[in-house]
Amino acid sequence: MLSGRRLDLLDPSPLDIEIGDIAHGLARVARWNGQTIGDHAFSVAQHSLIVEAIVAKETDDPRWRLAALLHDGPEYVIGDMISPFKAILGGDYKSVEARLQRAIHIRFGLPSDLPETVTKAIKAADRLSAHAEAVTLAGFTPDEANTFFGRPKRHRVNPADLAPLPAKDAQARFLERFAAIDGECLQAARRASETIPNRDALAETDLRAQEG
Repeated sequence: MLSGRRLDLLDPSPLDIEIGDIAHGLARVARWNGQTIGDHAFSVAQHSLIVEAIVAKETDDPRWRLAALLHDGPEYVIGDMISPFKAILGGDYKSVEARLQRAIHIRFGLPSDLPETVTKAIKAADRLSAHAEAVTLAGFTPDEANTFFGRPKRHRVNPADLAPLPAKDAQARFLERFAAIDGECLQAARRASETIPNRDALAETDLRAQEG
């Protein structure tokens, strides 16, 4: 990694994961194997920003928005393979991907395994983004996209977000969004800790009650 970290893909440690490496990698990994219109590849970093924006319409919890932003995090080291090829590789690929995803979650204060409702929301947002990308960037007809990704039912992707960016710009936007959401997570954690009663104070109150 450019940070100097050395990540073991088969046994990844959260301590070897840096957001700078993730942003740098995802901004340079092309969606759709690079088969998209424009002078620049449409990157996984841009896709991740769209997915997070969709999930943000469903929840105010910054943890789950952070999870959405990082949902393709493993691809900063293993790349973005198209679904048919992933199916051919089978369980070994999925096992490596899952280990990396759990390590990324732990590194940034998320549960190693997300709640099922959150996983479903992120997956739905992922498919919605894929549908918009397929039609706008990758040469799919709307009917083809409906077949592969389902017909969009609720939210719509902002067309401006589908304009392929230079890698450095995609990286900067990803890092900016990460910093904003991570800051919200830290604030929420502080507020939560302030609402938890002090154990010593509770014990003293109980003791006084017993003496009374």
